[in-house]
Formats: sequence, structure tokens, C-alpha cells
Amino acid sequence: MKSFANFPENYELIDAGGGRKLERWGTVTTIRPEHQAYFGAVLSKKEWMNVADWEFIPKSEGSLQGVWKKLNPQAPEEWIFSTAGLRFKLRITNNKHLGLFPEQQINWEFLSNHLNASKRFLNAFAYTGAASVFGRKTGAEVIHCDSVKNMLDWGKLNQAESDLEGIKWVQEDALKFIQREVKRGNKYDIVQLDPPAWGLGSKGEKWKLEDLLGTLLSEAIQLLNKSGVLILNTYSPKIDVAAINKISKELAIPFKRMENSELWFKTTSGKELYYGIVTRIYK
Repeated sequence: MKSFANFPENYELIDAGGGRKLERWGTVTTIRPEHQAYFGAVLSKKEWMNVADWEFIPKSEGSLQGVWKKLNPQAPEEWIFSTAGLRFKLRITNNKHLGLFPEQQINWEFLSNHLNASKRFLNAFAYTGAASVFGRKTGAEVIHCDSVKNMLDWGKLNQAESDLEGIKWVQEDALKFIQREVKRGNKYDIVQLDPPAWGLGSKGEKWKLEDLLGTLLSEAIQLLNKSGVLILNTYSPKIDVAAINKISKELAIPFKRMENSELWFKTTSGKELYYGIVTRIYK
């Protein structure tokens, strides 16, 4: 099943094609690589260049690392992006990411509708904490876990920019933290997992999602209260809906229902762009 995320307020996926995408983040417009944009763009290269402020040039094909080329001399290197009454600091870094994943609007909306001051929310692999901020806005108790200190620091800036406080920050390997929480008997109403497809752990250990997904799911499901929800975001060529269903059956993960959907955005120009899989498991 396809699920189309709505554009967050002040964001626009203008066009995509030729392995790139053209996006507007408030007052700043960027060109970034996108391997899912294997089709032709609607707008011309000249039209893209006329509106773009920055273009990311990867150091090699498919690499997250590279340099940003300034196309507009007045373009800022960091700026505030506002959406849904919250504020997030975006910035030019040494990789293609700016600090926000706008396709997560579909989960931000879910959190906003299902959390309140009586609920507990764990955001694991939490990056710069957009979901943590949305969760905290509802009054819920929020625990934000990420192994990278720079990401926690960035999340704290987003909390402050949004005039919020009280998020609990945990710098730890997310899977290890989840396992410790299980042993401690702690429970949550919503647990969100947004693991990378691959990478390195807090001590340099290699991480491949396809190897660890079963363990991650079987541990995280134990953290849920009765009627709790586990949200899993995956963006890996080796994991599809069939693989997630297979893992859940093999592990006999207990749940009332599971919803799997492909996450898509439709560009302003009319193209459709794939952004991975969103799974919701209801205990």
C-alpha cells in the first residue's frame, strides 16, 4: 500500500529526476542527490538552477559525503525552518542532510494525534529530534536516544528553538539502550525506531539493518504498554514489506495488528518519489 505524506508547512518538494531532487525549506532551496529519482525531471536544468540556493556535490556516486556548492551568494549556511508551530535549525554540513526529514510528517502527525500528557514516548535512533519535539509538544514524557553527541546537541537546539523543555536525552547505542530498558521493566506508549540501513555503532562496530532488524523488533516490542504502538521506519534496498512480515512471523512477535505501507511524496511538478517503508505494530 502506498501512503503519501503531506508536505510539512513551509516545505516543498518542487521536482525530482536525473538522480536529484529540488526542495524548498522555507526561504532556502536546495538540490540534493536522490537515487530513487531515476526518471526524468519535469523542469529544465536551467529552471532548477534559477531557484536553487545550494547544490550538494557528492565526493563519489552514492556517497553521503561531499561539498555544498553555493549558487546564491546571499544564501545562509544555517537558518530556522518553522512548521506546525515548531522551529528547527537547519544547516549546511559535510553530508547531504540538512537536519530534517520532511517525509516524516506522516509520523509527526501520528504522534501529535496519539500522545498526551499521560503518555511516554521513546524516540530511538532519534537524529536531530524532530519527532522528539513533536512528541514533547503534546505534553508527553519523551526520551530521546542517539549514539552521536552532535545529534543530541542539535536536538537540544531544536527543543530550545521550539520553546520547549523536559526532553530526556540519552547518548547511547539505541539497541543496547532498548535492551537495558527491557531489563529495567520500563514501558512506553509509543516507541519509534528510525535505524540507519548501515553504519557504525558507538564503539565503531558495524551496523547492518538486515542483520539486526529481528533483534531490534523483538526487544522493542517488549517495551510497549498494553495498547502501545511501535513505529518502524526503514529505508534500505534489502528490506521490503515482505521481509518485515517474514521477520515478524518467524519471531512470533505478539501484536493485535500490523500496518505496512510504502512512504511516498508527490512533487509539485507531479512526479512520485519513494521514501521507504513505515510499519506500525499495535500491541
